[in-house]
Amino acid sequence: MGKVNITAKIAGITYTPFLCSKLKTFEFKEFKNAFQIGSFILRYNANNFAISWWVSPKRTRSYPYARIYDTLNFSGKRVTIIPIVKDEGFDGDRDYLQWDTISLMSLLGIYVIISYYKIARKNENYDNKITNQEFDISYVKSEIRKLSSYQSDALHWNLKQIDNIKKLAKKALDNYNRISKILDVRMHSENYFLRRIDEIAKGREKFMEFSRELSHQAQERERMTVQPKEKISGIKATITIKNYLGGLYQLTCDEIYTVKNDIFLVEAKHTKRNSLPSIGDIKDGLLKMLLFTNLENVSIDRKQYNSHPVLKLTSNSDKIEFSKRQRHLLSLLLKEADENNFLIEYNGKIIEDI
Repeated sequence: MGKVNITAKIAGITYTPFLCSKLKTFEFKEFKNAFQIGSFILRYNANNFAISWWVSPKRTRSYPYARIYDTLNFSGKRVTIIPIVKDEGFDGDRDYLQWDTISLMSLLGIYVIISYYKIARKNENYDNKITNQEFDISYVKSEIRKLSSYQSDALHWNLKQIDNIKKLAKKALDNYNRISKILDVRMHSENYFLRRIDEIAKGREKFMEFSRELSHQAQERERMTVQPKEKISGIKATITIKNYLGGLYQLTCDEIYTVKNDIFLVEAKHTKRNSLPSIGDIKDGLLKMLLFTNLENVSIDRKQYNSHPVLKLTSNSDKIEFSKRQRHLLSLLLKEADENNFLIEYNGKIIEDI
């Protein structure tokens, strides 16, 4: 069977999580130390914020979705901090923020602070690579102060962040140039970076269009590639979701199955050695379930289907034995599936109890 393209809409998000980790609370003066963990509560004056942060603007690095998942239970403002770019040096990777990430965060009601890295150390294993990058904490603090008195919703805040994208990109470039000189490390092409800044600076609509095309290209590459950690038997498909912003969020569905008018949308998580995939993998998959359970008008070639999200867990382990902790995790996972109307599949079988 050839390429399968699914289209769908999301009008809003309704979801009840059961696996959120308990978040540690930090005072505003302790903000820098809080970045030792991926998600936390920050207390500023009379306000509390649930904060997560991305190591890289690329979704596939360091489980940013799992970090965001852990903030979903918080009833106040949920914030995620994302670098506009992460350049690891010429011997490493360079990743850029895309509009679709901002769009998704807006759907989830999460306030985005677009930031940049200011401090780094040289990676001693490479001539031209840096590590231990740290945000400009003073800048992030200033944005938190603004948020403390901000009365509008995440959508409007995030659109304003995009309007400030050129200034932030310039700060990111200046800081990487300074880091390059101090550490004597060659970074990636400045000319290409400047071209990306020019594209982003053309305005919100142009940024959206540009990012969608890059997202589509990445989506196509992912569709053609089965990651080594995935154990997949179905058909891989692309999903283009239209949201209330009019934006298009493009992602890949690991597997799909159709039975008459029903379509099963599968997010697959695999482990080679353990009985269950890691909690980070599972939470990453649950954020995809959050999306899939809120889809409307799910169609292939204009034929509409009743959609059924499935979180598929697989293991290569010959002897499956769950520890007490794993059984507790599975119990909560099944409650979450039941509450939010998705299925849990484990090694080829749909499970309803443990």
